[in-house]
Parts: sequence; C-alpha cells; structure tokens
Amino acid sequence: MPITRFSWAGAALSRAAAPGRRAARAVAVAVSALGLALGALIGFPGASQAAGSLPCDIYGGAGTACVAAHSTVRALYSAYNGPLYQVTRASDGARSDVGLLAAGGYANAAQQDTFCANTTCRITKIYDQSPRHNDLTPGPAGTAGGVDRGADASEIAVTAGGHKAYGIWISPGVGYRYTGVASGVAVNGQPEGAYMVASGTHVGSDCCFDYGNAESTPADTGNGHMDAVSIATTCYFAPCTGSGPWVEADLENGMFQGDNGSNTANRGNNSAFVTAVLKNDGQTKYALKGGNSQSGALTTWWDGGLPTRGGYRPMQQEGGIILGIGGDNSNRNRGTFFEGVMVAGYPTDAAENAVQANIVSVGYSGRTDVPNGPQGTITGPGGKCVDVAADDTGTNGTAVQLWDCQTYAEDQHWTHQADGSLATIGRCLDIVGNGTANGAKAELWDCNGVGGQKWVQQADGSLLNPQSGRCLDSPSGATGNGTVLQIWDCNGSAAQKFAVNGGAAVTGPGSKCVDVAADDTGGNGTAVQLWDCQAWAVDQHWARRTDTSLATLGRCLDINGNGTANGTEVELWDCNGVGGQKWVQQADGSLLNPQSGRCLDSPDGATANGTRLRIWDCNGSAAQKFTLH
Repeated sequence: MPITRFSWAGAALSRAAAPGRRAARAVAVAVSALGLALGALIGFPGASQAAGSLPCDIYGGAGTACVAAHSTVRALYSAYNGPLYQVTRASDGARSDVGLLAAGGYANAAQQDTFCANTTCRITKIYDQSPRHNDLTPGPAGTAGGVDRGADASEIAVTAGGHKAYGIWISPGVGYRYTGVASGVAVNGQPEGAYMVASGTHVGSDCCFDYGNAESTPADTGNGHMDAVSIATTCYFAPCTGSGPWVEADLENGMFQGDNGSNTANRGNNSAFVTAVLKNDGQTKYALKGGNSQSGALTTWWDGGLPTRGGYRPMQQEGGIILGIGGDNSNRNRGTFFEGVMVAGYPTDAAENAVQANIVSVGYSGRTDVPNGPQGTITGPGGKCVDVAADDTGTNGTAVQLWDCQTYAEDQHWTHQADGSLATIGRCLDIVGNGTANGAKAELWDCNGVGGQKWVQQADGSLLNPQSGRCLDSPSGATGNGTVLQIWDCNGSAAQKFAVNGGAAVTGPGSKCVDVAADDTGGNGTAVQLWDCQAWAVDQHWARRTDTSLATLGRCLDINGNGTANGTEVELWDCNGVGGQKWVQQADGSLLNPQSGRCLDSPDGATANGTRLRIWDCNGSAAQKFTLH
C-alpha cells in the first residue's frame, strides 16, 4: 500500500504543514515539542497517543480488526500518518488532502485554512485509515434521494487534543458512500461492530443520519440488508421515552431501539458529543450503547435479540458503507460526524469500554449545534434571517429570502469575505443579472467577484451594494416567511436593516486585518493588532453593534483602561457600553473614538504582523485608514 496512506510513526507527512498564524508560533513550536514529549509520558490529550492506544489498535488487539476507519479530526491507529480527508476549492476546482500534525495525532486544520482562504471548500473524500482503503465520497442518486454533495469543509470547528479540527456538518442533500461491497465489511449475516462520535445537539427526525453497513447499491432491498448506527430524534417504533435524540440501529425499514423496535429503556443521548455504538452478531442478537464523548462510560440501551420480524434473523448485509444518509440514499436529515469505525467480528464489552475511555481522553470541546466558523446569521426585518430557498440545497439562481431563524440551517449562516461578498453553502448573495435597478431580486450564485456580489454594512444598519448604489431591501417592509429580497434606493427604513452577525474584516495599513492575538481565543485584555487577512479567522470578523461598538469572539474593541490619551493601546474586553468601545467611521477612512476625540492608529504607520494598535490624534494619514466591510 502507498506509504502516504498508512505508514509508521516518524514517516514524513505527504504535504508540508502550513505555517502558524501568529508570530508567537515560532516559540510555540519549541514549547509544543516539549509538550509532546511530556504528553507521551503523562497522557496529555494534545500528544500523539502511545502505540496501541487508539480505537483501531484497541479493537485489533481484542480480535476485531477495523475494516473501515473515518475521521476528519484525528488518527484512529497509532501508526497512521496519511491523509484524513480531501477538500475541493470552489474557486478553481483544485483539491488538497488534509493530513496530521504528527503520526497517530490530530488533524492539521491549518492546511485546510490556508488552501481554502478567501473561497469555500467542500469535503469531497474521507479516507479510510484502515489497510482496506474503503474511502467515502459523495454518494450517487438513489431510489429515495438525488446525488449527494460534499459537506462545507469549514462549517463546524471544534477542539480535540487541544487542537482546532473540523467535523462534517451534514445538511439535507449532503452524504457519503462506498458504493459496492467494501473490502472486509460484513455480508450475509457475518458479525460486525461500529461506533461513531457525532453531535447530540445537531439532530433531526427525518431519514437518515447513519454510519455503517448498507446496500451495495443505493436502493432499499429489504429488511436486514443494513446494519448502521444512527443518532436522531426518530421515534420509528412508538412508544419512545422522552424526545431523544436516541442511539438507534438502522437495520433497514426501521430505526430500532431494541427488541422489535420500541424500547422505553432507551432514554437518549443529548450531549454535545455522543459516542454511538452498535454491534450485531448477524444471527440472533445485537446491542446498542451510548455515551458522552467528553466524560464517563457507555450506557447499554439494548443487549438482546434481533427483531423477530422477517429478514433480520439472520441479517442479510450487503457490505456497502454510508455516512449521513440512508441505504436508499434518503438524504433529508442532519447531523455532525467527527469519527467512526467499523470492525469485523462481534466486539467485546471491554474493547468498547476502552475505546470510550480513549475518546474521552481526546478532550472534545466546542458547540456542535450551530455552524461556528467565521460565518453568522444576517437578521433583517421582523427579526427574520436571510435564508436561501430550498433548505440548504440552493443552486445557482435560487431565491434569497426572509425566514424564521433556525440555528441548524446551514444556508442562514453567511461569511462576510474580505472582498465584500457574503457566502453560504458555497455560493454568494447576488443580484439577478448583476442588475442595478430598483426591484432587482436577490439570488444565490457562484462567487465570481462581480459588483452584484459586493455588500458593505453601513452605520445605519443597511447593506449597501456599491455598484448599484442601492441597499438590500424587503419589499414594502414585508416580514413573512418566503419574502424574496431585492435592492432599492437606500432610505434608512426598517425594511433595510440587516445585521451581519458574523461580522466582516476591518482592513487597515498595508491591507492587513484588525486581529486579536491568541488565535480565536482572546479573553479580556488580549491585544488587538494587525495581521495578514485570513478568511477563516473568527477573530478577524467584527460585527457592528447598534451602539457603534465592534465585536468579535463575544467581546468588544476597547481602549485600555477606557483611556483617552495619545498612545493608549487597544484591546479586547467584555462589551459594557463605555466610551472606549465606540467607533465611528469617518469620511476620510479613519475610525474615530468620540470619547477621546482620537482615531485608531498603527504606530508610525507600521504594517508588520503583530503591530499593536492604539489611539492617536486624528491626522488623515495612511496609519489611520481602517475600512469596515
């Protein structure tokens, strides 16, 4: 097998690691090297795991070898040093593999960030880390769903092992498959096991958010032809306890919680990260378990007989693999996937317990119920959200409208790019025909840099399209769901108030961006500085608040000590309404702090990364040109 796919610890990465984001990273590398050495001894989650300690090592040592191992977060074998997943760039169709920081370690998210900067990427392949090479790609059309698309690569970021990593955000129409009979995967009643780490807060009830064994072709071929683990709010066989989500087994034509379907002992798993476990001997019995991936042990929800309905004794698996969809390509549900494996044979409880302990040691953290990259909602008239018709599946020409805000709606989360465009689900907010006339409708279209895709947040809360000189508008101030947006003469009315909650870049001297030190983690008192603009950097996206403050990471751009003197440095601080947090864009391009009467300033016009910003007498120089996008 190729060494770039599965190689022993110490082998070179197939792609050089991207440079760190901050100047301090040079020091951090040395500290990290020491930390890895210590971590190997005392078990810090940021370290590469000791040999034999990762899920596939554990299962293999117990006699149930992994036949599929998929993750965008980390290695699932201690010796693995190949790619985790592939991203494809929207701007030019180029592809790049995202690998590991170290053998047996965590994803190198910086590779993705650098490659996908200033555009969008989709995850177009998830590599199987096992020697079987059962890679997953977006699935073909099936009898219950059209062709699948790859997930937006930057939709959901979490922390694992102390490192930033991306999960797979499944929306309707997103899904992956190994079509055909995957190597080593159970068929015709053979025993197998599977687990996945998924979100217990980004869930739905439609069909199907599954991971595991499915038909070799995307069609429902009957009871017992699937054996996939699921987490969903689907109460397929009533009664169910509570409102879920529940760890369930999709055995085809039923989401089983136990016995013949219903199992009131299954009380569900709704933590941010859930370990969902299924094993099936293929003949008479199966088991379901669920646990919090951040702490504690697994709970056994079912350990007993397979359904006595026809077709499940024995099972009739076909050996395909699915992720985020059903066996017939039912692709209408939602969920988030971080890692999962399939094994040959019926795993022991001891092996599953050890795998859960390893998962907990990873230290997964972060919200999993909302897209949490630099994107955010755009709220408009009536408190409604700017939304794309067609439920997260919008293509070129799809209408852009108002709709009730929904935390899980991918197409309600927009990234304000440094070029002034607003992007969601891989496309941009556009004006039909690149029009400029009053009443021209808003739509979604491939990002192409035309004037009809530029949007600038104004101090009065409107979104200006500079090419037309007109503003985004809700016709006659309508607030009903489905109201298609348009452009109209800017008039300051409520029909034109749109708050870009994800914020936008603030560019300054040297075309650098206003940035927070500490890589998206700034607390009170963290320095605010200049840095190279990076589309993925959450802390370079500043939201204009109605009180004229500028906010990122939940805090505001603030003057140290609420000071007013020349040279007082700026920082990040809890938004508290003081005068040192007010910033007004001036006609000459400066940002005025009215309380001090001074402007945001780069000392002596410096443009180097890490230049600490301050206030100074307003003077109209290049050192004080800061553009709010």
